[in-house]
Amino acid sequence: MTLQVRATKGKTVRRIAFMGSPEFAVVALRALHEAGADVALVVTQPDRPAGRGQALRPPAVKEFAQSVGLPVLQPTKVRDGNLSKQLLDLNIDIAVVAAYGRILGRDVLDAPRLGCVNLHASLLPRWRGASPIARAIAAGDAESGVCLMRMEEGLDTGPVLARVVVPIGEMDTTATLEVKLAAAGGQLLIAHLDDLFAQRLTAQPQDETLRTLAPPLEKAEGRIDWTLPAAVVHAHVRAMQPWPGAVTVVGNEAWRVFADGLQLDDRHGEPGTIAALQGDTVWVHCGQGTLGIAQIQRPSKRQMTAGEVLRGARLGTGARLS
Repeated sequence: MTLQVRATKGKTVRRIAFMGSPEFAVVALRALHEAGADVALVVTQPDRPAGRGQALRPPAVKEFAQSVGLPVLQPTKVRDGNLSKQLLDLNIDIAVVAAYGRILGRDVLDAPRLGCVNLHASLLPRWRGASPIARAIAAGDAESGVCLMRMEEGLDTGPVLARVVVPIGEMDTTATLEVKLAAAGGQLLIAHLDDLFAQRLTAQPQDETLRTLAPPLEKAEGRIDWTLPAAVVHAHVRAMQPWPGAVTVVGNEAWRVFADGLQLDDRHGEPGTIAALQGDTVWVHCGQGTLGIAQIQRPSKRQMTAGEVLRGARLGTGARLS
């Protein structure tokens, strides 16, 4: 099974529409631009309020596209027929999607001559959905990757055209792994760009029996459960970086725990209690084993060493964090 081709008159063209929003997508768009691809249109989400002043902030893809002179479209709706009309009017041959953040309807998927392909940051069918990177780390996966897939109306259900595997490091966070996957995705796209247009890629259907879902992260998921094994808590803290952040409640405060300098130990004790304070590292008992924490942030304070925070809060061995 290969990408469907719609017949066209005249000479072969290679006009690309790119759809994406965050920094992850910028890497693929930059790779296309530097490769000299004809990116006829960049589609991204509308500017959003951000920061304390709630000033409108453009998506990272918009900022890059404008910096290199690429035309940008920011539709508020993608199912009203206007986006598909734009793609048809521009004679788009293929649309490349990377973390756009919107569900595309059939009219958009069919508008480009060769359809739409997506760069998805997981090894499909594992982790379909909006948060595949964090879910992979939290689950303790040894590897992740990027799939170049043909898009269908289902959520990341389309057949896979090509993929690259990326190992997950023992200290990788969602932020650091995203950087690795973005780079791998950009390389994957450029390596197979000619193959996409020449219809040389065989699409492999996904095995539905192996599917797992990666729903969007919610703020409440940052809460640390100290009854879990230390290795699981270690993975959780890394997965919650940078958002929503891993937190533990101390008294009436929510303390943010960072992934920098996390360590594991096989000591046992009551989950959530401080086992020891060694230098600037605090060791906390988990359901199995002990987690060493190096960096903590109290509300309205700067990030500090765990030792500084514990001494400032006058907490020592035996105190309970949650």
